[in-house]
Amino acid sequence: MMNPSVREPIETYKEACLLMEKLGMLPLAPLLPDHPSLTAVTPEENWHTGSGTDPWQWRVRFPSEGDAAYGKFFRKKAVLVHRDWYPLLHAALGGAEDLRERYTRGLLSREALVLYEIIRDHPGIETRELRSVSGMKAKEQKNAFDRGLAELQERGAIVISGAVQRLDASGEKSGWNSTSYETSENWMRQSGLARYVGNREEARLRLLEQAERIWSPAAVRWLSKELSR
Repeated sequence: MMNPSVREPIETYKEACLLMEKLGMLPLAPLLPDHPSLTAVTPEENWHTGSGTDPWQWRVRFPSEGDAAYGKFFRKKAVLVHRDWYPLLHAALGGAEDLRERYTRGLLSREALVLYEIIRDHPGIETRELRSVSGMKAKEQKNAFDRGLAELQERGAIVISGAVQRLDASGEKSGWNSTSYETSENWMRQSGLARYVGNREEARLRLLEQAERIWSPAAVRWLSKELSR
């Protein structure tokens, strides 16, 4: 079944929530074939205005209000996942698996494990502090740090929980906001969501079944390929 066309531009957060509920997943920028993205369905002039109609602000409002999980779950690209779909995606990505066991089996990098344990113990920690606490603050360690964060998101272990305004030494706003993180388990718990009780393969099949009801065949094939990595 083809995905529902978006006939009118999305102008409000409530409208975005309704579209998210209908589609289940909505990338920020074009990612899935024959599938909407937040940039494609919202007026370009509304972005980065800092107002209530700014979709850039919505990206962190979704997780903070428990309406959708937010993270770079596929190909290091940002995706919003509706709360009703996220427990399935979390399980399908392997988020329910024990990370220390994965590390012992050589299936998780040391950097990813270190970052996960810090994020678990400090929910909402922002990027700059996370680099400092993890001991990956040096310029030459940035690539390893970024890879660890990407690995954790693509394995369903963590989500982006918000953005923190950076301040300079005098307390004035400085540059772009800094991304903050929490574990997927913590976000689900805070959002009143239960972990999916089936195994990873069962979650993958159920997620694809849901997608087949409303997405284009091309988008479903794309998701199936991503979940088989």
